[in-house]
Amino acid sequence: MTVVKKSIDIKAPVDTVFTYFARPEHVSDQMSEKGVGMTVIPMDIKAGMGVGTTFRVIGDFSGKRLEWDCETTEFVREERISAKMIKGKFKRWAITTEFKELSDNLTNVSMTVDYEMPLGPLGGILDKIKFAKSAENGLETALYKVRGLLEGNGSIPVYITLDAYQKLLAEKKKMNNVPVSTVLTSILEQYQSVEEIKN
Repeated sequence: MTVVKKSIDIKAPVDTVFTYFARPEHVSDQMSEKGVGMTVIPMDIKAGMGVGTTFRVIGDFSGKRLEWDCETTEFVREERISAKMIKGKFKRWAITTEFKELSDNLTNVSMTVDYEMPLGPLGGILDKIKFAKSAENGLETALYKVRGLLEGNGSIPVYITLDAYQKLLAEKKKMNNVPVSTVLTSILEQYQSVEEIKN
C-alpha cells in the first residue's frame, strides 16, 4: 500500500476551484511531468460528474502504459471528490481531492492517491519506488499548473463540440486570426451587450 498526498493553496474562490476539479480530465491534462502522462476519458456521466460517474484513466509512467476504470464514490460540492478503481491492474487505486475555503479568494486543495501495485509481471515491470516518485511528482506538477491556470497565469483547456469549435475558428478568421481567447472575449462582450439591451 502506498499513499501519496500533495496540497496547495490557490488564490481563487472555493466554488471556482471545485468546478475545475469536478472534471477529472481537466486535472489529468496538467499531469505532464517528465516520464508521466495522464489522460482521463469520461465514460458514463451522472448528475454533474457526481457519484456513479465512470471514467477511464490512461497513464504513461516512464514508458509503461497502464489503463484502469474508475467510479466517483463521493461528490460533496466545494468539499470533497473521491473515486476508486473498479477495473484495472492495480490491487487497489483510489483518489480523494479535498477543498478547504481559507478566505473568499483562497482555497486549499489536497489530493491523496492510495494505491497498491499488482504482484506478478506488471509489479515487476514497474519499479514500485520509481512509480511512487513519478506519482508524487505528477500530482505536485498538476497542482502547480492548476494553480497557475486558476490564478490567471496560464491557459485553461476548454472542451467544446466540434461544431462549436468550427464556428469559433470561422469567427477567428473573420477577426484576422486573432488568438482564440480574444475571439471568445469578443463573443461574450457582444452577448453581454445584447443582454443589457434586453433588460
